[in-house]
Amino acid sequence: MPLLNTAGIDHVVVAVRDLDQATNLWRALGFTLSPRGTHSAHLGTGNHTIMLGEDYIELLGVLKATDYNAPVRTFLDQREGLERSAFTAVDSARLVTELQQRGIAATGPVDFGRPVTLADGRVIDAKFRTAYWPHDLRIGGMRLFACQHYTREAVWRPELQTHANGADRIAEIEIVTVDARKTAAHLTELIDKPATREPDGAHRLPSGGGRADFLIMTRAMLAARHPGAALDGLPTEGAIGLSLHVRDRAVLKGFAKVPGAVLNDGALTIPPASANGMLLTLSQGL
Repeated sequence: MPLLNTAGIDHVVVAVRDLDQATNLWRALGFTLSPRGTHSAHLGTGNHTIMLGEDYIELLGVLKATDYNAPVRTFLDQREGLERSAFTAVDSARLVTELQQRGIAATGPVDFGRPVTLADGRVIDAKFRTAYWPHDLRIGGMRLFACQHYTREAVWRPELQTHANGADRIAEIEIVTVDARKTAAHLTELIDKPATREPDGAHRLPSGGGRADFLIMTRAMLAARHPGAALDGLPTEGAIGLSLHVRDRAVLKGFAKVPGAVLNDGALTIPPASANGMLLTLSQGL
């Protein structure tokens, strides 16, 4: 029976060591970033968001070490990049119960927030309630959680949703592994979504609700899907990339001068060295 309290990918968290540096990097890639947000004190983190249509990318940095952000700090000791993926939670508390009834030791819900300055200068609180899959049940090092938004109007603001590169949604979350079938089966157990096999042997799992798919593959499959792209710095096992849909591929030519960028058949691939450890693909054909 499918999970009743998730509705597809809500956002992905890209952990970075220096938020200011990451801000400059992603703006140069053609993204509009929100002003810096500071999370509740027990989280000890700050962020910038890249708001798309129904989903978004969160650039997350540690501002003060706390028990809560220890997993992020451990991740950053190894590398920057895609540290976790969040599903939209219909009801976080009920999702925890659902997962626990399936034998998955989910935790939560946790309530937190951050102040948001609106275009007219008003400051309001963005409020969230989150639920967590167990930290030790990771997919290629990627944690899973779910986020219930109480104040969507504070997060999905029109002035933040237009990007110079034309990006409007997350199409795929790319995961590399030594055994694509085994990793896909593990993810199926955690989110109760079926995997289908692609012609090249990669496995695809929908996140639900017409949102982003998970694409699980070996490193050789990844290299074949991104010809000419520099994959230096990527782990052999991990969530390593995002494929984003763009409205107009013509605008991508303006970003082809990004160091290491490769433009193939209208798809622009940005190497990890130019995107905080992320292999970033922008294409109209996704």
